Amino acid sequence: MKDSYCEITEYIEKLAELSCNNNNIKPEMYSEHSVKRGLRDLDGKGVVTGLTEISSITSRRVLPDGTEESCDGVLCYRGYNIKDLVNGFMADNRFGFEETVYLLLFSELPTKEQLAEFKLALADYRSLPTSFVRDMILKAPGKDMMNILSRSVLVLYAYDDNADDISIPNVLRQSLFLISVLPLLAVYSYQSFQHYHNGKSLFIHMPHPELSTAENILRLLREDSKYSALEAKMLDLALVLHAEHGGGNNSTFTTHVVTSSGTDTYSSVAAALGSLKGPRHGGANVKVVRMFDDMIANIDIKNEDAIRDYLRKLLDKEAFDKAGLIYGMGHAVYSKSDPRADVLMKCARDLSIENGYEEEYKLYETVARIAPEIIAEKRKIYKGVSANVDFYSGLVYRMLRLPYELYTPIFAISRIAGWSAHRIEEIQCAGKIIRPAYVNVKEPHEYIPMDKR
Repeated sequence: MKDSYCEITEYIEKLAELSCNNNNIKPEMYSEHSVKRGLRDLDGKGVVTGLTEISSITSRRVLPDGTEESCDGVLCYRGYNIKDLVNGFMADNRFGFEETVYLLLFSELPTKEQLAEFKLALADYRSLPTSFVRDMILKAPGKDMMNILSRSVLVLYAYDDNADDISIPNVLRQSLFLISVLPLLAVYSYQSFQHYHNGKSLFIHMPHPELSTAENILRLLREDSKYSALEAKMLDLALVLHAEHGGGNNSTFTTHVVTSSGTDTYSSVAAALGSLKGPRHGGANVKVVRMFDDMIANIDIKNEDAIRDYLRKLLDKEAFDKAGLIYGMGHAVYSKSDPRADVLMKCARDLSIENGYEEEYKLYETVARIAPEIIAEKRKIYKGVSANVDFYSGLVYRMLRLPYELYTPIFAISRIAGWSAHRIEEIQCAGKIIRPAYVNVKEPHEYIPMDKR
């Protein structure tokens, strides 16, 4: 009886059938009423819902005759091309995530002194309240790290004496705190899950103030706290590439919507985490890795014809999860190329050599090359298709020996930088609650008294 709330009973099945039968909205009605479903027009372009200075995406260019054509994707943070930012910190052999957070929040690249001071501030905030890990994570372990992250962030509200103050200085303080502690919450939640649900040994490492975010994640996650310099640099790169993406992505738009209501920072971040958890948003790289696992288990991956046949079966819903998708291929905005995938692909090669994944890396390269051809054969597409960032991030996380359960939380650890910048921008510039219109297509009904129903 005590578990009845977990069961789908016959009564619930009946109610669900009633709900489905009474939904009369048909796909063609969206066009009839000029509704931009998913806030996208018929060509797949996003409907403009706001202004931002934080980042921009370019995937098409206008020709002299006024027509448009696809071009290589460009992603800029605060006007700086992401490839230039990456080349800058990698040329200096330093970590880039903290610098990227500074840029996104303050709209300028930090000087050496400013960056050092900012890193110290993040290190100072990288500590959870006394007994928080014991009481909120170890005593209530969960199987989904994203839900535990959301719960933990909401509980942190109770530890903040000025939780509801939405002045910019206070929101910035809260943002820096959450940016700093999200890696701890994610890794500790995973360790708790491993111990209480999988029977593994429990170990909790403390972060080191002099280490970067990427280094601390690997230090906290691994029992011996050991990692190579290349591993830390690759994780840092992944964090940089996932930190922000144009403002129109689902979780960032969620941040704008929730922030516009005037709510607190903790509620805003928890809402964004809920959005990112969805497999259509933050969980795609897990699907990519599992798809490749299935491919390796079922075909000769050195035979290109076998790979082509497998990809066709994916699209025909005859392989893997039978969803009709080649995961990691295509993007809502990019067509010719995803700049984040370009950067990650080139850097992942070195990691594949160091960690013994050369054969798997070659398989990814092959699929990235031939999948667009197969998709073009099988589908009517309005724009080009190329590998997206999830295609290679899953491989990078696999090579870093990161568990599946942390793939999406690591995305959150990175993207909270962008969420924080957008929350502050919304508070500063908008001033109105976001309230889009919906068209009601239900005919009016006369009320029916109970004894006549």
